[in-house]
Amino acid sequence: MDTMTLSALAEPNRMRIVELLRDRPHNVSEIANQLWLRQPQVSKHLRVLHEAGLVDVHPAAQQRIYQLQAKPFEELDCWLETFKRVRETRIDSLDNYLRELKN
Repeated sequence: MDTMTLSALAEPNRMRIVELLRDRPHNVSEIANQLWLRQPQVSKHLRVLHEAGLVDVHPAAQQRIYQLQAKPFEELDCWLETFKRVRETRIDSLDNYLRELKN
């Protein structure tokens, strides 16, 4: 799990861009229009997301099309899964403790 991934996703506008790209690839203008941001802002956020490996860019004529990369999100999912197991273990322990108190 790369800290650059978390850092890139921590900014709210970048998270909104990622959520938008989840549905399909978009160009900068589409992202700017849908999120009510200026194109230079969107370009800056996309650069950070690209440097973090979260998005890939493909030129198409005079546009640049951005799409999500699966691998960093798979790694993030695996990392988050470890916390789910810890939480479930704690809930099971609490359950056992409450049963003991009840008896």
